[in-house]
Parts: sequence; C-alpha cells; structure tokens
Amino acid sequence: MSQTHRNDEDFQALVGDVRPLPKRAHRADPGRRRGAPSEAQLARRESAAAESPGRDLLSTDFIDLLPPFDPLLFYRDGIQVGVVDRLRHGGYPVQASLHLLRRPLEECRQCLAPFIREAYAHDLRSVMIIHGRGREIDSPANVLRSCLAKWLESLDEVQAFASASQADGGLGATWVMLRKSERAKANNRERQQKRRG
Repeated sequence: MSQTHRNDEDFQALVGDVRPLPKRAHRADPGRRRGAPSEAQLARRESAAAESPGRDLLSTDFIDLLPPFDPLLFYRDGIQVGVVDRLRHGGYPVQASLHLLRRPLEECRQCLAPFIREAYAHDLRSVMIIHGRGREIDSPANVLRSCLAKWLESLDEVQAFASASQADGGLGATWVMLRKSERAKANNRERQQKRRG
C-alpha cells in the first residue's frame, strides 16, 4: 500500500460522511440576493458613521508616560538628518508659540490641533510648544509632555518635533516643524524657476 493511498484513507476517515451544501445555501454566492438590513444593522451603521468623522486623534487613552529627563525626538521618513539636528539646536526661528504651562490636560488637547492647523494654513514652518516638565514620571507636566508626543505624531501637518535646547526652554518646550503647504511648495518652485532663468 502506497503512502498516497494511506493518506487518502486517513482523509476519508477524518471527514466521514461530509456532504456539500446545497447551492442556495452558499454565503459567498455573488448571485444571492440579500434582504434589507435589519434594524440592528442599521443602528450599528448609523452609530459607526456618527463616530468616525468626530473620531478624536488626540485621545488620552493608552499614553505611555515618558521618563521626565528623556528628550523628545520624532521625525517622519524622508526628513534629512541635518534638518532634524538644526531643529534640535534651535536653528529655525520661532514663528508662533503655544503656551500650555499649568493648563488642564483637556484644555491642552483642545488647543493643540487648531493651533497646528492654523499655523500650517498660514505657511508657518517652525513653532514652539511650551508645556513644562515635571521631575516625577506621573507629574501633571510630564503627563502633558507624554500626551503631546503622541498627539503631535498623529497630526499629518507635523513633520518633526524635538525637545528645545537648554537656552529655549530645554525639556519643558518642544520645537515642531510643520510640512510645507501646497501653496508654499508652489511658491518655492516658482522662485527656483526664476532663479534658473
């Protein structure tokens, strides 16, 4: 008796008296007509649709608290190391700043996204957020600092951020570099073309 024949017998013994389902019962049948959705399905769809546009990217859920003496550093793929180093050392002028020192966490959360989006809309590239730094990992200033790190990463307008240099506030402030807006990119291309002649 060959190995293939034994495998066939073993398979027959395992599946026993299995029969195919009738054609009308196939769930994956594309020709099957569906009835109207139930009230429960409609309610779930409506609930999901109501939640998704208002979904808040800046939540305070699942925040990893950062050590209070560790500097913040984040940059998206494609950012040159020299640009990040210049940002870390305060090489870009502050075009706007947001002071969150001693404010409640919820107020800080509500202020951040509008500030970043308004700065982006006005073609600003480097802004500073002053948030403070606590000495304990669970101090309110360090909780805010940890939340800011998560929130800034979730905003599409943010290209990079880093803790400020000691002269600009140290670990209690964060430099944020914003992406170039489409308008700024078009202006830059126009200047480059004029320069080339």
